[in-house]
Amino acid sequence: MNTLIAIIGLGVLCLLFEIFNLRKALVPVTIIGLLAVLGLTISEFNSTESYYSNMIVVSKFSTTFSSLFIILTILLVALSGNFYEKHPTKISDYVAIKIFLLAGSVAMVSFGNLSMFFLGIEVLSIALYILAASDRLNLKSNEAGMKYFLMGSFASGIILFGICLIYGAMGSFDVIEISEMSRSAELPVWFPIGIVLVTIGMLFKIAAVPFHFWAPDVYEGSPTMTTALMSTLAKVVAMATLYKLLSVLNADLSESFKIIIVIISIASMTVGNIMALRQTNVKRMLAFSGISHAGFMLMTLLSLSTSAGSLLYYASAYALSGIAAFSVIIYVCKNRDNEDIVNFHGLGRNNPILAAVLTASLLSMAAIPIFAGFFAKLVLFSDVIEAGYLYLVIIAVINSIISVGYYFRLMLAMYTKEPNEERKATPFIIYAVAVTAIVLNIALGLYPSFVLDLLA
Repeated sequence: MNTLIAIIGLGVLCLLFEIFNLRKALVPVTIIGLLAVLGLTISEFNSTESYYSNMIVVSKFSTTFSSLFIILTILLVALSGNFYEKHPTKISDYVAIKIFLLAGSVAMVSFGNLSMFFLGIEVLSIALYILAASDRLNLKSNEAGMKYFLMGSFASGIILFGICLIYGAMGSFDVIEISEMSRSAELPVWFPIGIVLVTIGMLFKIAAVPFHFWAPDVYEGSPTMTTALMSTLAKVVAMATLYKLLSVLNADLSESFKIIIVIISIASMTVGNIMALRQTNVKRMLAFSGISHAGFMLMTLLSLSTSAGSLLYYASAYALSGIAAFSVIIYVCKNRDNEDIVNFHGLGRNNPILAAVLTASLLSMAAIPIFAGFFAKLVLFSDVIEAGYLYLVIIAVINSIISVGYYFRLMLAMYTKEPNEERKATPFIIYAVAVTAIVLNIALGLYPSFVLDLLA
């Protein structure tokens, strides 16, 4: 609860910086504030579970994922100063929206009541709708904002209908009461239907097949900074929330429900990877790559009682490599009309450091040792095999091999093609964020137990 209050206070402070014309200090002060909030969150890790009128629950799960979200937000806010340098009067608005989005994210993994869960989703979603359409003179951005708004509104409506059915079945929004009643009483048919509807709504947010069709267009049309946020922070938040939701509601997943999860997981991995092979636009390619990774993360739902650590590790590895990749994309494609792979020709000669960072992030996503992406999949596959789904792991390994094809195509473009033009000077902050993200990724690969033991 203290974390949530501190984040909201920081968001209000960002808006005040605009009023007092302190824009130059905005990004550094926001990063310092977020570091302080991170320290506050970590300090609550070993404390006993706290319940604030059962609206907010402070537990190991909520504090670890909240800490991850804050770290990702720090990296994204650090990039904002350079990305929005041509819109200095709007930077406080954009940074404040990101901070309020973080507040929604923390509420989504800390809820103890379904009304707080829905409130968190709406805070997160509204912030993303605004950011997707924030480049108002760009037709693609307008289209992305409208498409995301329509699809997100439908998903929120489905989630709200599911919550209503759960309330109709149990007579309460409190997840502890719902969990207790689901153990003792014979459940009305509305309860499992409500769980299914909420799950479908969250699958929209995660962009899992067949609810993925909005993602490629929205990722391509949105400003690159917003795409980075959607691809990393927003996706990880939605997946962690779905995991917690199914866990705390004591939704005893039937075999038929698990089979549906398996089918959606296989479809997401396969469709995402095959469609990514055909893309020439790097943002669209990473959109389909994200759909594929959503399929991998859904595998954690097959062993809800034991795979929280695996989900945290996979989410951390994927999000950090994603931010490293998008840092390079922001540099390469700044002041360009598109993000085609042609723009990356010769990057290995012109800027070997950023080319190495992008290569490392792609290798992590492709699950190549020594990067965290490899060990994340190894741990995940181990959990899934123990749950009795060996065939799913075999299909996942095949999909990992397929993904190497499009990741290596981008690497070859950087190192084997002639540069199109001389590159402009690289801002220090781009180097700082890109290198920090990939170093954290490698550190997680070398010391996986540091994260895995947090939720053991």
